[in-house]
Amino acid sequence: MAVRAMSAVVIGASGGIGAALVEALREEAVPVRGFARSFTGADHLDLDDEASIATAAAGLSAPPTLVVVATGLLHEGEHRPEKSMAALDAAWLARQYAVNAILPALVAKHFLPRMPRTGPAVFAILSARIGSISDNRLGGWYGYRMAKAAANQLVRTLAIEERRRNDRTIVVGLHPGTVRTALSAPFQTGVAADQLFAPDRAAVQLLDVIDGLKVTDSGRLFAWDGVEIQP
Repeated sequence: MAVRAMSAVVIGASGGIGAALVEALREEAVPVRGFARSFTGADHLDLDDEASIATAAAGLSAPPTLVVVATGLLHEGEHRPEKSMAALDAAWLARQYAVNAILPALVAKHFLPRMPRTGPAVFAILSARIGSISDNRLGGWYGYRMAKAAANQLVRTLAIEERRRNDRTIVVGLHPGTVRTALSAPFQTGVAADQLFAPDRAAVQLLDVIDGLKVTDSGRLFAWDGVEIQP
């Protein structure tokens, strides 16, 4: 499909995977715009401020054929994934849901309409296998599981609506695996060496998956190796 041949946008471009995606796209001579809260000027985008998201989208000079939402929250301050329901906290659950589900939805609200109305395009959200209900065999990690399940439902729902606007746009969720970033840092112990990816490798793997997508893949979730993950 060669969606990378035109232009790209990466939301969360200051993070480990986001920055690596920007670099990988630039190495392939693809025009790419990276947005992040820590950036200044026209590249600033605060996911906690919908007006900031709208301003960033409105400032695009041309319709991007690839948008990747490379943001996520697994731990913050003293908060860690819950090992049991005794650890559930309403505010922390809401925070995880806001970052992992609501904020990607608001990015879609403002960026999808800026994408081409005809021809191939991809809107991708970094999700996680842990959001799969059918794959849940260990329990725990309540808030992250719930939020990523919601993100996967978001992908499916966006895909249905976007099909009416441009039936060649692919809306997809991507599971990057365990990547050596700040997000996964407290949880890397015990991960097999060949399953713990450097950010630059993870970025290339994700872009390879994107390159191989078909229109019929819209609304689905795929792992870093291109294998579909069931809901």
